Amino acid sequence: MSYIIIILLLGIVFGFLMQKSDALAKINTSLLNVAIYGMLLLLGIGAGSNEKVIQNLDHIGSQAITITIGAIAGSIAMCWLLSKLIFKAK
Repeated sequence: MSYIIIILLLGIVFGFLMQKSDALAKINTSLLNVAIYGMLLLLGIGAGSNEKVIQNLDHIGSQAITITIGAIAGSIAMCWLLSKLIFKAK
């Protein structure tokens, strides 16, 4: 667990040092995109090779849609409420 914190702290230091270099920031963005795409590919491979996931895909999908709709509705409701409270105070 401590190695994770050390790696995170090293990333913060490197990120702080890279702030002034646009070239390094562009390289970092490209590497970050490749890493994210790679992790998504590995996640898809892991899910596709799991028989239980494939057998329950319809149930998992309906839960995912329900959670997504609830999250969007909650976000819209909270934004509306906060905008009413903020603009009412002005």
